[in-house]
Amino acid sequence: MPNLFDFGEVLDMLPKLVKYIPITFQIVILSVLISWIIGFAVALINVNRIPVLRQLAGLYVSFMRGTPLIVQLYISYFGVPIFLQYLGHMYGTSYNINGISPMVFVVFAFALNEGAYCSETIRAGLLAVDKGQTEAALSIGMTPAQAFFKIVLPEALIVALPSLGNAFIGMIKNTSLAFTCAVVEMTAAAKLLASKNYRFFESYVALAIIYWIITIVVARVIKLAEKKLRGNERRVEFHDTSSPAS
Repeated sequence: MPNLFDFGEVLDMLPKLVKYIPITFQIVILSVLISWIIGFAVALINVNRIPVLRQLAGLYVSFMRGTPLIVQLYISYFGVPIFLQYLGHMYGTSYNINGISPMVFVVFAFALNEGAYCSETIRAGLLAVDKGQTEAALSIGMTPAQAFFKIVLPEALIVALPSLGNAFIGMIKNTSLAFTCAVVEMTAAAKLLASKNYRFFESYVALAIIYWIITIVVARVIKLAEKKLRGNERRVEFHDTSSPAS
């Protein structure tokens, strides 16, 4: 009877797949940073109800949340080069589209997708902050910008951090779709390595173990960051309440 499952193959695959973790985190970190910028901008547009921009932001969020991520990856990978070629033809440039790394299209798609979800999380965090906090900050001489960045934003971050952390973990797992755009990260590497000896099951078990460990570590770090932020908030509140009235 053939050996249906070889745990030795799993152990052999683990160090080979670990080598691709930096690529996975490169995708995640770049995508998350860009998505937070996009989400923050869209959230401010929605909170402040800016005409026209609010409608465009709503259309963007609706499209990104209403279509599968893998379809967005295909649109990015196949559509963006066509658009760039059109611009090149229009303006008479001879830029080589083939010289663009597939990583760019993957990060572009992930960032836009995650930015839509982050915008709703950040918006909810901003709306959760009591308006009296801003009024109190303005009453003691702070500018609106100072009140926002020193009072509103830190408190909104505390509210939004758990959801943003879950989104970060989700992004780590979503990088498994990057192979559809010819980016060889852990999932693509597992498939390529398994094709040599047809031990696909063992390869994917090793891959699952790595993803599992990564998400456990990241979740722990996020919990510690959340605890740290809440601890800082309590210390600030204690200092304010214990200070003598002027």
